[in-house]
Amino acid sequence: MKLKQIVVSIENSPGRLLEVTETLGNAGINLRALNLVDTGAFGQLRLLVSDVGKARQILMRMQVSAFVNEVVAVEIDDTPGSLAGLLKPLKDANVSVIFMYAFIGGFSGDKAVMIFRFSDNDKAIEILKESGYRLIDAETFGIIDTDR
Repeated sequence: MKLKQIVVSIENSPGRLLEVTETLGNAGINLRALNLVDTGAFGQLRLLVSDVGKARQILMRMQVSAFVNEVVAVEIDDTPGSLAGLLKPLKDANVSVIFMYAFIGGFSGDKAVMIFRFSDNDKAIEILKESGYRLIDAETFGIIDTDR
């Protein structure tokens, strides 16, 4: 139930984000979810893409620094307190959130999807399943993982 996410170090300069996203788009890579954070002279662009291997090859040809890590996607109710409810059993099991981002609309209409990297993804998956949460797999996200 883990998804592969591409993390790109991208210069904070006009047009650089456009260049990366336009090149991926022109190659037929669909951006399924993303998050961009400022880290100073560079930003960190986290991407869930339709084809991980192809996207990595494109980024390497562009000489863009990128690596792949694993994240967990969880569908939650789009209501006040839902995120806190999800986090409680994780805290009780001493699992930390390293980072997260979200989008609303989900796959069931009235849901939000949270993308997490945990201190222990496997333990978090176990806890979330036991707590009745729906985990979103690569197929549901429309992700092809050719990066094996």
